[in-house]
Amino acid sequence: MSMERKRKVSLFDVVDENSLAAKLSRANGSAAPQIPPTINRWTGRTYSQRYFEILEKRKSLPVWQQKDEFLRVLRENQTLVLVGETGSGKTTQIPQFVLEADFLGKRPMVACTQPRRVAAMSVSRRVAEEMDVTIGEEVGYSIRFEDCSSSKTILKYLTDGMLLREAMADPLLERYKVIILDEAHERTLATDVLFGLLKEVLRNRSDLKLVVMSATLEAEKFQGYFNGAPLMKVPGRLHPVEIFYTQEPERDYLEAAIRTVVQIHMCEPPGDILVFLTGEEEIEDACRKITREMNNLGDQVGPVKVVPLYSTLPPAMQQKIFEPAPAPLKEDGVPGRKIVVSTNIAETSLTIDGIVYVIDPGFSKQKVYNPRIRVESLLVSPISKASAHQRSGRAGRTQPGKCFRLYTEKSFSNDLQPQTYPEILRSNLANTVLTLKKLGIDDLVHFDFMDPPAPETLMRALEVLNYLGALDDDGNLTKLGEIMSEFPLDPQMSKMLVVSPEFNCSNEILSISAMLSVPNCFLRPREAQKAADEAKSRFGHIDGDHLTLLNVYHAYKQNS
Repeated sequence: MSMERKRKVSLFDVVDENSLAAKLSRANGSAAPQIPPTINRWTGRTYSQRYFEILEKRKSLPVWQQKDEFLRVLRENQTLVLVGETGSGKTTQIPQFVLEADFLGKRPMVACTQPRRVAAMSVSRRVAEEMDVTIGEEVGYSIRFEDCSSSKTILKYLTDGMLLREAMADPLLERYKVIILDEAHERTLATDVLFGLLKEVLRNRSDLKLVVMSATLEAEKFQGYFNGAPLMKVPGRLHPVEIFYTQEPERDYLEAAIRTVVQIHMCEPPGDILVFLTGEEEIEDACRKITREMNNLGDQVGPVKVVPLYSTLPPAMQQKIFEPAPAPLKEDGVPGRKIVVSTNIAETSLTIDGIVYVIDPGFSKQKVYNPRIRVESLLVSPISKASAHQRSGRAGRTQPGKCFRLYTEKSFSNDLQPQTYPEILRSNLANTVLTLKKLGIDDLVHFDFMDPPAPETLMRALEVLNYLGALDDDGNLTKLGEIMSEFPLDPQMSKMLVVSPEFNCSNEILSISAMLSVPNCFLRPREAQKAADEAKSRFGHIDGDHLTLLNVYHAYKQNS
């Protein structure tokens, strides 16, 4: 040991643990050990033990390794395109990195959009836990019919539609310092409109920063659209996924999916199963059939828990997908298994831990609009290769997984499109046109859409809005149109609401509009169809479905 005298450090001029460590180390001539802060900078309270446990997990995410690089690129550029594979942790970590950026001021307000309501809720809860704050205070979410945020909120997860509505009241989105568009590859209608809108806003606000996050899809296309914004790639934490195809095309994909679930449960090692189907009725039907099949197998297999998942399911039921698999029945018994039967909602937005097996029949419901006959329909159609890739990625989140594709390898190569068509190319644009007019964008033909919709679809939308009196003959927004745009409804419904006082029926019209804005209130389970039809007939009205819904609402109110 050198005989050099150590300089004494007085403990009276120590402010916190970090400066103490720094002084001791300077006195000893070594680098300062990093002691993590113990006071939460957002709440001023001491961090809980749970915070440090989660922090260790966060540090193992691939995106954590690129934190410094991300902040450097964000500092130097106004727009940034970030491509992160499934499982990289981008949705939860990137907004937190942004909050820690010193070049954005003390409490920068950050918005992070999600295409789906379920994702906005579940991710914000997770992030609030990671930041050790209360949900609804520093971290909040805003979805249709529910706003869980406050004046303290600095990080808000919201659906893309909600951000669009905020832009109506505040066209330059002044309250936000950074806007993160997540799951941009899903190309929902609202996301596409936000692209064009934010491109305009960025020209007028040099202090605003935009991060576009997407899974490994059309990143170059996004870059080109945002004037050559820098691209950052984050690898995913994916375990290898084995992919199996069927030898012959399946005649009935629902039967094939149920059969595959039973085979996996009987022959494969423990691990949860995720089955992709197209809609609510099909999912509920499959859940019943799987439960029945499993009961027939008796004690020779472990217990199962079958959980449905689709967007119209009540939030409390949606949370069930995160519950653990059932425990074995006997001490030395076979472990249980959780089987999640879901629409493509589980394709990108949600991460369900424990999924090892994915069953992909290759179909999803897609909205298709025919401008000639003005009919919008939901059709079951084949998914794209990009979707198939996303689905298989769900199997390798926590350990090596297997994906069973219920179609042939040949049809994967030859019949599936590379990308899903953007929603803007297959939607009725009346509501979108009304929103854009309200935002002050009059020249719709030259509005900078990433994929411009067909002229015929735009013409139809303008025609309908003119007919409803929302636009005048020159295509300008009328006073009535301004009021209509405030309602998050189809323009025909908002017109009906606005003019209802003239006919002294606004109370009834309000109830009918509300009933039409939520999922269908009638359930018709397969095993009780007759009873369901009888129950429905009690509310039936000779003049049609709308008054039937009104009867339901009044009966509900009378019976508290």
